[in-house]
Amino acid sequence: MADESIRMVLIGPPGAGKGTQAPNLVEKFGAGHLSTGDMLRSQVAKGTPLGVEAKKIMDQGGLVSDEIMVSMIKDELANNPACKNGFILDGFPRTIPQAEKLDQMLAERGTPLQRAVELQVEDELLVARITGRLVHPASGRSYHKLFNPPKVEMTDDVTGEPLVQRSDDNAEALMKRLNSYHQQTEPIVDFYKKNGIWSGVDASQPPATVWESILNALGKK
Repeated sequence: MADESIRMVLIGPPGAGKGTQAPNLVEKFGAGHLSTGDMLRSQVAKGTPLGVEAKKIMDQGGLVSDEIMVSMIKDELANNPACKNGFILDGFPRTIPQAEKLDQMLAERGTPLQRAVELQVEDELLVARITGRLVHPASGRSYHKLFNPPKVEMTDDVTGEPLVQRSDDNAEALMKRLNSYHQQTEPIVDFYKKNGIWSGVDASQPPATVWESILNALGKK
């Protein structure tokens, strides 16, 4: 593998900036971005055996099993050309059993994780970030009431069309998501600390500073 390859997990609560930083990592390292939501949608759309099985479970309102998720990741690593230069896992693992299954599968492939980077942000700031988010539905352009307001209130700078706030971008929904994040996912941080591959990054800083910190954490400056 090239020196610039990367095999890592990106951990962080909703609103921490994973969606901003993951594309930077993909661009720099030419690695595959394995976001669990995207993988599930793609396997379901392609009608793969795993996708068919996952769709059945999701249609019944169930959670897709750890085995299916790890199999999907294994499938992507084998068949996604971008993963030749490594991978950035985003949104998985979320629990210790998932982390253990993932480690086992990666060890069998001879491609163990190199780093687990946690984007750390206080809950209060996340609430301010997310509840202030405004979106222009047609283009996906996003603004923020405090940090990046549109020139005219609630109006897209480019088209002049109205901006909307997503229904799940409210404080109540966010607190639920944060609570489940703290309960389920924070133990993973300890798991990776014990493995010696964890790094924490202060993600309350501007995105460019966070990016520098991630590169530092990866030793890839």
